[in-house]
Amino acid sequence: MNPSQQIHGILPPMITPFKENGDVDYDAFGRNIERWNATPLSGYLVLGSNSETPYLTETEKLTLIELTVQAAAKDRIVLAGTGLESTRETIRLTNEAARRGAHAALIITPFFYCEQMTDAALIHHYTTIANVAEIPVLIYNVPKFTHVNVSAEAVRVLSRHPNIIGMKDSLGSAEQLKAFKNVVPQTWSLIVGSASILYPALELGIRAGILALANCAPAQCCEVQRLFEEGKHFAAHELQAQLISVNKAVTDTFGIAGLKYASTLMGYEGGHVRAPLLPLTEDERQCIQRILEDSELTSRP
Repeated sequence: MNPSQQIHGILPPMITPFKENGDVDYDAFGRNIERWNATPLSGYLVLGSNSETPYLTETEKLTLIELTVQAAAKDRIVLAGTGLESTRETIRLTNEAARRGAHAALIITPFFYCEQMTDAALIHHYTTIANVAEIPVLIYNVPKFTHVNVSAEAVRVLSRHPNIIGMKDSLGSAEQLKAFKNVVPQTWSLIVGSASILYPALELGIRAGILALANCAPAQCCEVQRLFEEGKHFAAHELQAQLISVNKAVTDTFGIAGLKYASTLMGYEGGHVRAPLLPLTEDERQCIQRILEDSELTSRP
């Protein structure tokens, strides 16, 4: 990947299908990528938050990276989530991902000692990684899980590093995205991390999204961006509105188990979640099915 190339388009943080016994279902994972290859997605994030990455062993992580690189259509970017709590281990995993063909690494903020994750600590962490990483690096800001929210000042400083090429911001705030947009280089890859604000992000000039919803509704997420970029803003806004209830169901309300079931209903292979996550109840399954039907997404391509 050319570090100066801005990321454009929609990528899913890919679900990891598990078998009922808890093993990774690598065959189902590969089949999902084959189906996504037939959609307008720009690439894939393997080992994102929605991949149940904290529950994966390193061997499983590296195998999933290899499978993604092998199965992805050749015009698609492959990002790998390689962030760990220590700077040293993050560097090691990032370079292992590089050797397996990942184009760039998305690195979550360390969070166990969240009160000590000051601007200075985060700048040092990402700079140290980027100095020796064998692939470009992107910051992953997801306060919902980490309770760490990267400041605009830290983003301003880090965006000047030649090997830190972008950031996924999953706070879900258009105001924060605007603050980041105002301090980073124009060609820097600032990526929206929630389908709930995809349209407002496009209005801000953001041109990429890593969206949980793109697992189950990839064509629809891509369509919002296509319509917007063709100047069909009303149609883009209307489709965005259709996505809101589904996005809320598969992120906030029912979480990863809900996302996996919605993906299954939309023709993908969600598989099981890995413990300690719990499967959906029958009532929850029926609720997700009704939400999908009411949204009319099942009737769209």
